[in-house]
Amino acid sequence: MSAQDQSPNQPTPNQTQNLSQDPVSAQTQNLSQDPVSAQTQSSVNNLANQASGGVEGVTSSRQPNQSQNQLPATPQQVGQQPAQPTASKQANLVAKTALTSAIQAPVVQIPATQASATQTPATQITTSPPVAATQTISSQQQQQEQPQQEQPQQEQPKFTEQDLVGLSPFLKVLVKKNSLDLQRAEEINSAQLSSGRLIEELLTENKDVTEEQLVRAKAEFNNTPFIKIGETGISPEALSRIDESVARRYKVLPFSLDHQNGILEVAMVDPLNVAAANFIEKKSGLDLKTYYALPSELDRLINQRYAQDLSSDVSQAIKETTTISTKKDQGAKLAQKGGMIRAAPINKIVNTILDYAMESRASDVHIEPQQTKTRIRYRIDGVLQERLILPKSVHDAVISRIKILSELKIDEKRVPQDGRFDHSSNNKAVDLRVSTCPTIHGEKVVMRLLKKNAGVPGLRELGVRGLALKSVEKTMHIPYGIILVTGPTGSGKTTTLYSILNEINIPQVNIITLEDPVEYQMKGVSQVQVNPQAGLTFANGLRSFLRQDPNIIMVGEIRDEETAELAVQASLTGHLVFSTLHTNSAAGALPRLMDMGVEPFLLSSSIILTMGQRVVRKINEEYKEEYQPEKAVIDDIRNVLGQKLDMWCQQNNKDPNDLTLFRAKEDRPQTESEFKGMIGIFEVMDITDKIKKLIDERATSDKIEKAATENGMMLMKQDGYIKALEGITTIEEVIRVAEVK
Repeated sequence: MSAQDQSPNQPTPNQTQNLSQDPVSAQTQNLSQDPVSAQTQSSVNNLANQASGGVEGVTSSRQPNQSQNQLPATPQQVGQQPAQPTASKQANLVAKTALTSAIQAPVVQIPATQASATQTPATQITTSPPVAATQTISSQQQQQEQPQQEQPQQEQPKFTEQDLVGLSPFLKVLVKKNSLDLQRAEEINSAQLSSGRLIEELLTENKDVTEEQLVRAKAEFNNTPFIKIGETGISPEALSRIDESVARRYKVLPFSLDHQNGILEVAMVDPLNVAAANFIEKKSGLDLKTYYALPSELDRLINQRYAQDLSSDVSQAIKETTTISTKKDQGAKLAQKGGMIRAAPINKIVNTILDYAMESRASDVHIEPQQTKTRIRYRIDGVLQERLILPKSVHDAVISRIKILSELKIDEKRVPQDGRFDHSSNNKAVDLRVSTCPTIHGEKVVMRLLKKNAGVPGLRELGVRGLALKSVEKTMHIPYGIILVTGPTGSGKTTTLYSILNEINIPQVNIITLEDPVEYQMKGVSQVQVNPQAGLTFANGLRSFLRQDPNIIMVGEIRDEETAELAVQASLTGHLVFSTLHTNSAAGALPRLMDMGVEPFLLSSSIILTMGQRVVRKINEEYKEEYQPEKAVIDDIRNVLGQKLDMWCQQNNKDPNDLTLFRAKEDRPQTESEFKGMIGIFEVMDITDKIKKLIDERATSDKIEKAATENGMMLMKQDGYIKALEGITTIEEVIRVAEVK
């Protein structure tokens, strides 16, 4: 605001008294009792009288040791031309400069308690503004201050720097990261001074911090990066640069190699070990970039990576591929690419990737291009794990090889493609469903492994038991109706349907399935693959099936209104129909079908059973231990299971007041994983007369589920908790996959 726009009027005593009721003015009024403050107040008011406009409340500061010749702001900041002050005007110029700077700065209101504690009359001087100027500027200040009031206040630290005085620098890092309590840090600091033992030794002995908290604090203290090596892919090229004996001796694991800059990235227990770093640099001929890593992860991965053939085989194949590529000049790239696709090293890389997938019981393989590398991930027991890193130079050749096996167009990279091929290893065969997708860094490939000639698991093997098993076995022999299995993608719905079909597959019935894709090949069953490009959709196929004289029909998924209505009509005309639906619970299937447009009276007449399911990982049976859970966990189990807990305890001769859970041992061999295998958790809902009435009333899924539980239905989470009490899985696994009510 310019000086011409401001009112020259000075405040009267009454106006000044009114302004003092403002919090800031009220605080500064107390400070004006000091002689220095009063003197400066007078100087500032004189400057305001000489100016042509009023100003808002101003707070200026001067350091005690600041001389009178030092200016708080430059002339450019004040908005005036530079000029040399005379000796008689220096004091006024200082006050005027501070006044103008304060006008440009936002006003900060300080609580009275803080002002009295932190400000002194000698360092904080506040003036009362003229009334006219205050009224003119107040609206602008409110607009500027409004966003600041909406921002949440930052949480005040529980300690100050003064509280940390006397602690060792490393303990200060742990306290600041909230990894260690201040009181406990002081105790450890005193124990270290009296005993002379290492702080890390004291922390580890009493388990005051976790392994990860300790290593992360060391990384921050030594200004060295930290890496979760267990979640990082390992480059076979990098692994081949350090011998296994060296890796074990120095607790080091190479995971990435930068050819362009000649840098080898390694994870170490002690990156500050200069002797080890120099030795590795000399052996590898590369510069090292070191990272802190968890010792337990390093031990496990060193055993795992150097013991398995995956990295070594791929490393050798990459070397051979590099040799082939160097024989061609840059002008023959196209011919070279064709040669690489057919070259034995590329075949070996693809075969090794697939062989490892079969050995590790993976259900999917992801080949993902990155900016400078290609990442290979495997879905093992439902969780993706990064296991291999390939150089970007071989990515196109690997993808093209997979396309050739899948009979896809190798020159088409702009649109997704789907295909399949077979692969055999160690007298085992799998059928691979291949899907390609163009990304910004190249084509991504996902391969689903489907076991060939594998027996269909029974319902008990899947984890269905008790009243749920009895309900399924009773319902699947009804000659007509709809049985639905619900759950998210990857929850094992199709496998459950295969198990039911396998139970009722006899020569006296005609079973037809419509699937996308056909995952299991069953003898005596007519299985049809959906082909949308040829016009064979779920709806069209189901319409045609009715002319094939079927007894039992399985539709892979109900996706739209047309398929849902056809399934209902098929069930009402005397067919037993099985299908899947993407809902979160068994009760949620009914409102979902009504949302698709199916009339409630048709649903209540056709639906005979709905199932909801998830899959959880099973604890490694060979390395399992029993432990006493915390009270909060026990309370949660009691709350979820209710009376079912007492029934389970009676059936298994367990004491309800002495419940135990199971987990994988921490001292298991490094090559052994925490989980091995998967099992389902289920909820099975019979469509009783009460539930049929609720369907006709278009009741919500919550009301339908409540009626089903009153009839004895066990929820998925309850089934999971029972399996955790029996030592099959863990509570954490159940919570991870089951819906929390």
